[in-house]
Parts: sequence; structure tokens; C-alpha cells
Amino acid sequence: MKASSSRRAVRMGDQIMREVGTLLVEEAADPRLQLVTLSGVRMNANLRIAEIFYTVSGDADHRKEVQTGLEKASGFLRSRLGRNLKLQFIPELRFVFDDFLEDVVYGKPSA
Repeated sequence: MKASSSRRAVRMGDQIMREVGTLLVEEAADPRLQLVTLSGVRMNANLRIAEIFYTVSGDADHRKEVQTGLEKASGFLRSRLGRNLKLQFIPELRFVFDDFLEDVVYGKPSA
């Protein structure tokens, strides 16, 4: 995915991160999605795909459960984004585990 650094992409990414965070806290009923922290959103060049970076504590099995829960909730989140943001086109939501902080804090070597 070719990421965009345009002002519009950055503003849209910020809006999406704010709304998805609010929806996860207030409306998501899936217990797997508790204590998920969104760390950023990266939009592609034509604003059709939003990669949402998240962190969560726990082992690899817990991360897989959270990833599954987020992928399952993506349709719900996308429909609510369409209602709340009133955009002509709602981007596809892709969730990516953000291990940057973990690498910095624990000093894990990169492969």
C-alpha cells in the first residue's frame, strides 16, 4: 500500500482514529476489544484504505484474539464511520499490530 502524506489524508486519518477509538470504548460489545489502544492511522494515496495501528498488552495468543475481534468488528465500525463522518466513500479498515513501542521499550532486535 502506498501511503499518502497529504494534509487531507492526515486529517482524515485523525478523524478516523478519533471515531474508531470512541466506538471501541462506547459501543463495541466484544470483550476481546477491551484495552486496545489505537496508535495511528495511515491512509493510502487515493484514501480508499485506512491502516489502523493498535497496541494491546498480552502474549501472541491474546494478540491473535484481538486481531480477530477487530477484523470481525470492521464492518460495524465502517458503517458507524459512514454515519458519523458523512463521507462520500468510507475507506476499507485494515488493522495492524503496532510493535514500535514494544521494540523501543524492550529492545527487541529487528529481523
